[in-house]
Amino acid sequence: MVDVRSSLLDLQSYVPGRKSPGAVVLASNECPYGLLPNVAARLAELTGGLSRYPDMGATRLLEALAARHGVSPDRIAVGAGSSEVCGQILHTVCEPGSEVVFGWRSFEAYPILTTVAGGVPVRVPLRDHVQDLAGMAAAVTPRTRLVFVCNPNNPTSTPVDEAALRAFVDRMPGNVLIAVDEAYHEYADPSVVPDALALFGDRPNVVVLRTFSKAYALAGLRVGYCVGPPEIIAQVRKTQTPFSVSALAQEAAIAALGEHDEVDRRVALTVAERDRVTAELRALGYDVPRSQANFLWLPLGRDSAPFAEHCHGDGVIVRAFPGEGVRVTVGLPEENAAFLALAGTWRERR
Repeated sequence: MVDVRSSLLDLQSYVPGRKSPGAVVLASNECPYGLLPNVAARLAELTGGLSRYPDMGATRLLEALAARHGVSPDRIAVGAGSSEVCGQILHTVCEPGSEVVFGWRSFEAYPILTTVAGGVPVRVPLRDHVQDLAGMAAAVTPRTRLVFVCNPNNPTSTPVDEAALRAFVDRMPGNVLIAVDEAYHEYADPSVVPDALALFGDRPNVVVLRTFSKAYALAGLRVGYCVGPPEIIAQVRKTQTPFSVSALAQEAAIAALGEHDEVDRRVALTVAERDRVTAELRALGYDVPRSQANFLWLPLGRDSAPFAEHCHGDGVIVRAFPGEGVRVTVGLPEENAAFLALAGTWRERR
């Protein structure tokens, strides 16, 4: 029998949100409004060149991102979604046995990708559904190579503020890389959630991750990126799977970057729905932390899995984290109404 890595034997696989034909899917934090108009038009044009490999360097996309963020292209690395970029960063800094610190619960891929990279996940419990930055700083040891800060946090939707994040970064040893994961940046109120690119753009040990999967509605094409010091980015690029960002994905991302007004319009609709659904859930008696993302967190504890099954039974799919809580994506108004009706019947039965 072939021997496999012992560290993988007990590793839990990533669990995607459920899919079910005809169901209202509020489990994966996707944009409910479909492709941006310019993206759909550009993809319709791209039929003749798909027999060729894509530009592995993603030159045009890097130039477009550099222009958007006011940095040089050598400060940006791309990958097939920000989850692949997380993996690239881990492979860049981790030696066997290196420790990687993050709050928990947070993005489900962090411990999986850390283990695959040969690292040791160090989970620091949240405090009141928020990442405990002081606790995370205390968990750093001489073996620590990387710290993930997901802001706002997935799945709890909660942010850490500028003062706390700045103090945390200032406290970190210079040889520890800090990866600030801003997958939900576009949905966050800038007066509440800091922009890590603006705050730490000149720091030699900070990289910031962004994605096209959420506000830019390209979850199915897989495009993400990170911005950081050129000397770090040069190494991160070496760990990318060759040609992982397809030609379609690169062109779609470039087109999406030109849709400022439409992205802002959609984000505003989602934020308005988020706040409405939050208010209605609280009126029903649910504890709902203030969200800064395109989803809500219901800390239902042991009722999490039964609540999700209750919703699924009537055609609404939400994401349960058994024993902890339920994450609910903010969908279209009619989708949210279907969910709220089920949340109401659940409370009536309790």
